[in-house]
Amino acid sequence: MRTLGLGMVGYGFIGKVHTISYIDMPFYYSPLPAKVKMVGVASVPIEDAQQGIEQAGFEFATDDYRDLIDREDIDIIEVCTPNYLHKEIIIEGLKAGKHVISEKPLAMDLKEAKDILKESKKHPELVSQLSFEYRYHPAVMRAKQLIEEGFLGRIYNARVVYLHAGNSDPNRPLYWKIQKKYCGGGSLYDLGSHIIDLTRYLLGDFKKVFAKLDIFTKERPLSKKPGKIGKVDTEDLALMLFELENGAAGTLEATKVANGSNDEIRFEVHGEKGAIRFNSMQPNYLEAYDARDEGSPIGGNRGYKSIETVQRYPRPAIQFPGPKFAIGWIRYHMGSAYDFLSNIAENKKPEADMYAGYKVQEVMEAAGRSHEKGQWADLPLDT
Repeated sequence: MRTLGLGMVGYGFIGKVHTISYIDMPFYYSPLPAKVKMVGVASVPIEDAQQGIEQAGFEFATDDYRDLIDREDIDIIEVCTPNYLHKEIIIEGLKAGKHVISEKPLAMDLKEAKDILKESKKHPELVSQLSFEYRYHPAVMRAKQLIEEGFLGRIYNARVVYLHAGNSDPNRPLYWKIQKKYCGGGSLYDLGSHIIDLTRYLLGDFKKVFAKLDIFTKERPLSKKPGKIGKVDTEDLALMLFELENGAAGTLEATKVANGSNDEIRFEVHGEKGAIRFNSMQPNYLEAYDARDEGSPIGGNRGYKSIETVQRYPRPAIQFPGPKFAIGWIRYHMGSAYDFLSNIAENKKPEADMYAGYKVQEVMEAAGRSHEKGQWADLPLDT
């Protein structure tokens, strides 16, 4: 079995999540597509990277990602940094002959995304992929199967939301995910990128969007400078109407001011023959409604049915700890990592490739233009 050396760039929260996915993978998949050797970890400050040595067994730590790219024993560059660093790391990694997987969104704007996509096309021998982990949730996987099998028939409309509450408190200090110079955009970029990808993955490409972006707390304290105030320049709430290429219409909401929510993705899709719906806070079930069921007497057999997707991943996933045990959030990240390794081992083109990341970036950019002009924005966009 091939062994792939991994270089992790960024060892904050999400870097740890990606690391755990590789370390735990042998318990969840057999056979593995490849073994992963944790070679190097880069993070700023370097003390964060040094945690990777202690926690995950990385061989060395550095505060310069180029130390990873320059190593001949590193085959994979894993990008888990703030968004403003994605472009240079991805492109330099590809130029150095490394396979690359990056956190979403792909870039700071559509021009950067186009540059990354262009570079990725120069290296067809390398796998370059986005970590769109919600594609690898069993309920989402089953939803895609049902849609492709024609269970819903013609798709009429959809509503898709991603709810957080972290910005509800106006006294929360500024952090990188709400400063445009680091992230490119607010809730739309951080949360909306996931559900834009889910919508496209399940239902197809976007044709046009109409968006409204709101900032409710325009100034926040600076955590490292007590008494100092900084301006907020990214949205707390993104609302979007959309029309898809297949004629379906829908709404999309990404917000960090939804008090009462934790980490909640919801989608509902309605078609001529039925409907499906999902809530990530009840992650073990996909609900399906079949309009062909008898509706009488007294409702007959009609109604939503809960499909127990739980942890029923298809082989070569191992049913560990068992298909009946509640699924956890990191499990879908592991599904993404497994897909990435499989694509490398089998020399396959990934579905969640840089083009998928580019198309998400395109919708986000269209939403920004729509908000600025107060009108519908047609897709595709010119950069």
